Amino acid sequence: MIAAELFDNDRFSIYAISNDYADAMPLSPTSRSAVAADLDSQTLRVIRAIADRGSITAAAAALGYSQPAISQSIKRLEEKLGMPVLTRVARGVELTEAGEVLARHAATVLRAIDSAADELADLSGLRSGLVRIAAFPSASSTVVPRLLGDITVRHPGVRFSYLEAEPPEAVQAVRDHAADIALTFSYPGDPDDPHRASASGLVTLPLWREQMLLVVPDAPGLGDGSIELASLADSGWIAGCPRCRGHLVELCEASGFTPALGYETDNVQAVLAMVAAGLGVALLPSLALATTPLPEGVATRPPSATDYRTVHLVTAQGSTAVPAIGATIAAIRSLDAAAWGLETQH
Repeated sequence: MIAAELFDNDRFSIYAISNDYADAMPLSPTSRSAVAADLDSQTLRVIRAIADRGSITAAAAALGYSQPAISQSIKRLEEKLGMPVLTRVARGVELTEAGEVLARHAATVLRAIDSAADELADLSGLRSGLVRIAAFPSASSTVVPRLLGDITVRHPGVRFSYLEAEPPEAVQAVRDHAADIALTFSYPGDPDDPHRASASGLVTLPLWREQMLLVVPDAPGLGDGSIELASLADSGWIAGCPRCRGHLVELCEASGFTPALGYETDNVQAVLAMVAAGLGVALLPSLALATTPLPEGVATRPPSATDYRTVHLVTAQGSTAVPAIGATIAAIRSLDAAAWGLETQH
């Protein structure tokens, strides 16, 4: 148990308490820092037990220690303090003025220690704790609700906070200790991949591969197969965040054209409505489409050159040893990613 205090009885020898502690040992003044260093919780529990019960024998029985162990502990304390804490009386022992000071403060100190031990036990047993999560927008309606729903049932005492943020900001939140876990994404060959620079020194774990899908008007003759990007060279394009736009431009240029970016929005429903209105086409990740019904007249198809992005988990070095964070990471990795069309990375 965290709060348990045990003496190693083999280290102690019998110490006979004299009628006058002051005459029983040579005492010398000691510094405040030396006194503080010697006032461990074991000693304070002994002093408190003697004060409550009036004898070393009774204190030993209450604490489960041997009488010689307690006597030796008192002797060592008095040698360190340079003054007696006990004096012999007819029916046992009494605290000296120094002993009374220790006993008075021991109650407060021991309550604080026991309270800290209880809180640490709660953290270790996942009965308490706070985990701060940051994730990109399309995870807000998919991964995050499923994760929090699952883990709060298993560990109802653990609290969670959530910040929606694009990958660079989410990674920075972990670096600034404003988040414990970040869910991020990167594109193949992304020159602005935050995991190459801002995540340096952190732990980055690839979780899933997420397919990118073209969002186009459901026109006659569209077919069920993939679409050549070059066939959309004359279309207007609707794009979102700067990194998403950059990836789209790179992909289109690899197919021989520069996309005409007429509209910019991160609102998935707005993108779908614009496509339905004939204002352009778009390239969206499967998570963004997982919980949003397609409006009439809109279809999704994969590009002929398979396109994807990787979803990562970013956390600080050593944070997995924190019980609540470790349990949350394990819960993330156990999610049924296939339900959102994601491919698990190994």
